[in-house]
Amino acid sequence: MKSLIERVKETPEEFDFSIEDLGECTIESPLEHCQFSEDSEHISFFSDAGAIEKMVKSGKKIPALQKAGPRHKIFHDPAWTRVAIVTCGGLCPGLNDVIRGLVMVLHFGYSVKNIFGIRYGYRGLNAEYSLSPIILTPELVDTIHEDGGTILGSSRGHQDISMMVDTLQRLNINILFTIGGDGTLKGAQKIAGEVKKRKQKISIIGVPKTIDNDLNFIEKSFGFESAIYASFDTITCAHNEANGAYNGIGLVKLMGRDSGFIAAYASIANPVVNFCLIPEVKFALEGKHGLFKALERRLADKKKHTIIVVAEGAGQDLFKDLPVIKDDSGNITKYDIGIYLKNSIIEHFQRHKKEVGVKYFDPSYSIRSVAAEGTDAIFCLSLAENAVHAAMAGKTNTVIGYWNSNFTHVPIQLATIERKKVNTKGSLWRTVLMTTGQNDYFFGEDSV
Repeated sequence: MKSLIERVKETPEEFDFSIEDLGECTIESPLEHCQFSEDSEHISFFSDAGAIEKMVKSGKKIPALQKAGPRHKIFHDPAWTRVAIVTCGGLCPGLNDVIRGLVMVLHFGYSVKNIFGIRYGYRGLNAEYSLSPIILTPELVDTIHEDGGTILGSSRGHQDISMMVDTLQRLNINILFTIGGDGTLKGAQKIAGEVKKRKQKISIIGVPKTIDNDLNFIEKSFGFESAIYASFDTITCAHNEANGAYNGIGLVKLMGRDSGFIAAYASIANPVVNFCLIPEVKFALEGKHGLFKALERRLADKKKHTIIVVAEGAGQDLFKDLPVIKDDSGNITKYDIGIYLKNSIIEHFQRHKKEVGVKYFDPSYSIRSVAAEGTDAIFCLSLAENAVHAAMAGKTNTVIGYWNSNFTHVPIQLATIERKKVNTKGSLWRTVLMTTGQNDYFFGEDSV
């Protein structure tokens, strides 16, 4: 199957990059000493000049994303604006940073004073749960970035769209920020559709939160960089444990339900990793080119230890005879590849009467719940700032993206069209293979 980028190149007319808005902006922006952007400014989907030239010669329209940023005129009157913020799905580094950023930019940039935090995800918009919103002020959010998690709480699962819009209307909300990943954004799209059907002027703006970095038309989402940082120490500990045992095998399971970006980048960032297993690349356990034989080759190569990083969604075809189970959000539940590999490796070497010491690490929850670090924290603030600018300008059904080093507006429909995957022919995976050297063990000559 062709990648999404290849399909955009071939048939750009099939992809609608236009951004919805609520109407004409007639109010002067209160921002001062500011470089404004215009709706006519766009960021080319392609950074390759050759690809752009080829499209121009063929007469095709060059696909481009609307540039994010403050506008000269805005749609919502700050004095009458009432904002709701909701965080959904699993935890991710930087959630509190984004909440804080939204509140600070709304309050100090646009003088918006009525800001409400919706508790426990979309559940907080369902009146049946009686979850009163939190009034968010600069004083309340001042230091929340120092902590991981979200002060608003989060949840998974679907809620009745009509009931959620009822709540927004009852609270007189005219801007809703939804901080979440694929499922959250699809919910935001449905909310935007219901709002439009009711002819309400409510801006629905998404901030991309997916630790797996699997949203399309968005180069990176917040929390991903911090997750790579947080995985470093765990991989180092696994290496120390494996190196300290005879035929030691350190096995680390990281996040990555359908996309192996965290496992791939973590393996590059800490190059003690010898095997990186991701959902995009199938592998067998048995056989000449299976994982067991690869481990035997590695341990016989005077190394006497090995490190495996596996994404949680890798190797799911090994469970093909088991029933399909879905979680509250409708996602297919992944069987635990980490425990399965641990037990399978132990059993294999026991059958062949070879001694190994398997050390298993699953740091998923400790990684998800850390605070954002360094440039990732800065990125959170930038996303929040651009989300506020988009909302005040009356944009809707839109998520803030990052493309070719620019912040952009992305239609939610495009961002969620399919999961972004690691290109197994691209530079990222090639670097993983060169760093780990795993193909030499999978496909090398037998020495055992």
